[in-house]
Formats: sequence, structure tokens, C-alpha cells
Amino acid sequence: MKKKAVLFILFVFPVVAYLFFASGVNNFGKLPILTDKVPDITEMDPNVQLKGKITVLGFLGNDLENKKGYAFNLNQKIYKRFGEFNDFQVVMVVPEGNEAKAMELKKELGELSEVDKWYFVYGSEEEVQSYFNWLGTDLKLANDLSTPYVFIIDKDLALRGRNDDEDQGMKYGFDTSSVADLNNKMVDDVKIILAEYRLALKKNNADRIK
Repeated sequence: MKKKAVLFILFVFPVVAYLFFASGVNNFGKLPILTDKVPDITEMDPNVQLKGKITVLGFLGNDLENKKGYAFNLNQKIYKRFGEFNDFQVVMVVPEGNEAKAMELKKELGELSEVDKWYFVYGSEEEVQSYFNWLGTDLKLANDLSTPYVFIIDKDLALRGRNDDEDQGMKYGFDTSSVADLNNKMVDDVKIILAEYRLALKKNNADRIK
């Protein structure tokens, strides 16, 4: 019996402890709200709405040809994994005049997966910049009004992220040029916010039954 206890302490316990801590503190709490109220996107496109959805929001700018890699990384690592959830969507804000290029990109993405929850919203350059500013991040758009970073907007139009990230401290967005950032951090955070809503739904259902 003692031998079994010693073996457990020496071999099993370290593995369990590693799995616990490797999964990250974020897995055991709510994803922090970093910006409380982001305007809905309906002013630019009345057919697309963020309210009531879990949205991955991005800005691809005027040079879509050279930003395809961002979209493909996001599609492969995030959208294909979570796109089956009814309330999940991807919204890309693009300056007007890029409609044909955006539709071509969506067509190419469609060759790899379903893209029924990928949306492109178009606005003037001033509208795109203004909308990005509303996010209240420490990031900036490039001269072509693009950024490799995407953002998680919850159903109540709050920007979610990390306020104690081990690498950045305050982490507003996720770098789509980095597969590691998508795999190691964004996947984890999308899981958390989906779990939040699933738990809230179960609680509401249980309260109704009572």
C-alpha cells in the first residue's frame, strides 16, 4: 500500500498538477471585460448585428491580397473549431471599394470550410477608423486600415480579453499572423466565453423549471 502511495506521489501527482496549471488560470473564471460598450455594426450594415452574438471582429484593410494569410489562419484555427455554435460569427470590417476582393476571399475560404457565419461589413475610411477607435485598445490600424489582431465581442457588445496575460499584461486582441497566439490563447478564451453562456443558459432553464 505504501509503495502505491509513493508511486502516486512520484509519478501521477506531478502529471495532474502540470495539466492543471498548464491549462491556465483563465480556464477557471470569466473572461474579463476590457471595454464595456462597443457600438453595434448595424450603422455600417443593417444586415449584420453583433448584439446577441459571440463575435470575432477583425479589420482587413485595403490590401486584402496581402492579408489573406490572416483570414486563412483565423478560419483554420478558430472558425472551423467553433463555427458550429449557433451564436458564433466572424465579422470583418473593410473599407468601401473592396467588395469584390472580399467576396473572392470568402469564396476561397469556402473551399476549405462552410463560411455561412463569415460576414464582411463595408464603411468609409473614416467610419472604419472611428469604429476601431471605439474598441478602446492599445493597438492601432496600419495605413491601409488593417490590423492582424482580431477581437472577441460578447453578446452584450463588450470587448473581452485578458488583463493579466503572461506576455502582454493587457491583451485586447489576438494576432492572426501567429498560429501560436491563436492556438495557445485565443482557442482557450473562446472556449471560456462559450462556456460562460452555456452555464448561464443552463441556470436560466433550471430557474424556469423551479
